[in-house]
Amino acid sequence: MEAIFSLSGLLVMPFWALMIFLPRWRWTRRVLRSPLMVLPPALLYAALVLPRLDEVFPAVSSPTLAGIAALLGTPAGATIAWAHFLAFDVFVGRWIYLDGRERGISALLMAPVLFLTLMLGPLGFLLYLVLRGTTARSSGGRSRPEPSTKGEAGA
Repeated sequence: MEAIFSLSGLLVMPFWALMIFLPRWRWTRRVLRSPLMVLPPALLYAALVLPRLDEVFPAVSSPTLAGIAALLGTPAGATIAWAHFLAFDVFVGRWIYLDGRERGISALLMAPVLFLTLMLGPLGFLLYLVLRGTTARSSGGRSRPEPSTKGEAGA
């Protein structure tokens, strides 16, 4: 479990790096347009949880603090939870990235939001909602569509 836990971040870090450091690169947008980019951490989660479904499902279907604490207190439970965080945080980060680009929000404003989403998922999401609401009000409620990139299909 230690090795899986330690290496699991490699499944999502390339996507975070693209969103944060190369947000305007045409390949970033192409890669992030596909929801399949969330597939690697989702498959890891499935590979970890399905063999232990008899342990995990009772804990999550009728959750108690003691039951969830017991599940998360094991290396397998913590690794399963970590894979869950990775998959959902990158999915939310993808939505934030695409929505921010569509609205024309500055990449300089988006980078800290995406970093916070990577580190503390829901806090980054909340910050993005505030930023999104603020930029919508300051532009009169209109979003500024991103200019299309030459040669991109569907742009």
